Amino acid sequence: MKYISLAEAVRSICGQQRIITGKSPVFGGDINEAYRLTLDDGTSLFMKSNAPNLLPSFEAEEAGLHAIAGTGVIGTVKVLGIGTDPQGFSFLLQEFVIPGKKNRDYWERLGAELYAMHSAPVPAGKEGDGFGFGADNFIGSRRQKNTWTDQWIPFFRDYRLRPQLKAAERWLDQRDRKLADSMLEHLDQYLIEPKAPSLIHGDLWAGNVMTGSDGRAWIIDPAAYYGHPEADLAMTELFGGFSTAFYDSYFADAKIEAGYQDRKDIYNLYHLLNHLNLFGVSYLSSVQRILRRYGRT
Repeated sequence: MKYISLAEAVRSICGQQRIITGKSPVFGGDINEAYRLTLDDGTSLFMKSNAPNLLPSFEAEEAGLHAIAGTGVIGTVKVLGIGTDPQGFSFLLQEFVIPGKKNRDYWERLGAELYAMHSAPVPAGKEGDGFGFGADNFIGSRRQKNTWTDQWIPFFRDYRLRPQLKAAERWLDQRDRKLADSMLEHLDQYLIEPKAPSLIHGDLWAGNVMTGSDGRAWIIDPAAYYGHPEADLAMTELFGGFSTAFYDSYFADAKIEAGYQDRKDIYNLYHLLNHLNLFGVSYLSSVQRILRRYGRT
């Protein structure tokens, strides 16, 4: 639900008499400020905040978390409300989760639950058909287009790789650009079409997995859309942090077609380009390595 002030949101969610009596920073994301709000009755809420014009990023996050929760098969945080406060900030309120101790089957269960999420039936009320999402969202602070597309490979080419490559032109030399154009032209020789779209997290690195109060893994901060499960799996490998038990569990049920080990670099090229565009030259060599592997001169 959208609110016109933080005070209104607190009263609506927690009771008409409730007021905020404490606010302390929470260590976390790079994009938003994060706080633990304490109310006069001792209740704690988690708040992300940013500039008023960035409310759409919170709307997108709310939609992604709602879609993930709607599968009913994997842990995630509950969104309580979003809004823009007259004091000059937008906000997203969630339940405050005190992390628990990891269960013994933490990674195995996450692997099985992620497979179940990827396999969940696409809801009948989904706003479109094929690959995409009901609205654009964000990957970090960069907008991520989710225009509905009938086929996966054109979607990934036109709404994932192409915009990031365009933004990265200032980093790429003439050879790199030619290799990129060649790779896009021949993308159907590398990627494969899934049998059906799957809901994917969209930004599934270890920093977007937390331990819930129940000791299970919860996935947070999505850039969700309907895509190919391999894009999520590839991202889990990009920066590490996932146990081998996670992969053993996921692949115990998943029928991954041959060639995934080759395709994952192309999926991760999207995230490496995004990091290049956000954070600069330190990611250039990784981008160039993939372009030189898949492009043709």
